[in-house]
Amino acid sequence: MGTCGSCGNGGGGPFSEGRELVEFVFNAHGGAIKDEPIPNGGLKTKCQGCGEAFILKTFVGRCPECRGVHAVSPPRCEDPANIQFAGNGYTLP
Repeated sequence: MGTCGSCGNGGGGPFSEGRELVEFVFNAHGGAIKDEPIPNGGLKTKCQGCGEAFILKTFVGRCPECRGVHAVSPPRCEDPANIQFAGNGYTLP
């Protein structure tokens, strides 16, 4: 069985929302996923904090304007609607 957190009592999983999803993706597989490129060049989106348009190029990324942290999990990376925002003031560990 895998250790990604979606199969046991490890907390959030790939279908979590908000900060829980951001932290899940950041830590998944020992942190190996967070910097991986999203297929097809990323997802066009708007920052859920300040509204700035940007492309989320990796599974965890920041808005270039306000530095708000966003993430999407690999099984849900086909649709920008699945991008989650960690919340105002959140910083990566």
